[in-house]
Amino acid sequence: MANMKNAKKAIKVIAKKKDQNNTFEASMKTAMKNVEKAVLSKDKDKAQDALKVAIKRIDKANAKGVTTKNFVARNKSRLTKKVNEME
Repeated sequence: MANMKNAKKAIKVIAKKKDQNNTFEASMKTAMKNVEKAVLSKDKDKAQDALKVAIKRIDKANAKGVTTKNFVARNKSRLTKKVNEME
């Protein structure tokens, strides 16, 4: 257990940041799964709407430092490709 005042504060800050990061990551993953579900159900309008939301959430997670730029580029490209290949 921390003894010093700054160490105790660091523990609180780390816990708060961890909660925020988990929120951004969970939101992003849920949005990505919604795109996948829409593609599987072959609903192009729903897939396009879900893609917009997913891209926004992925970018937000990247801006907050939760993800890397390569992860962002790969997943945005993959999801966009799946939606565009729908008939």
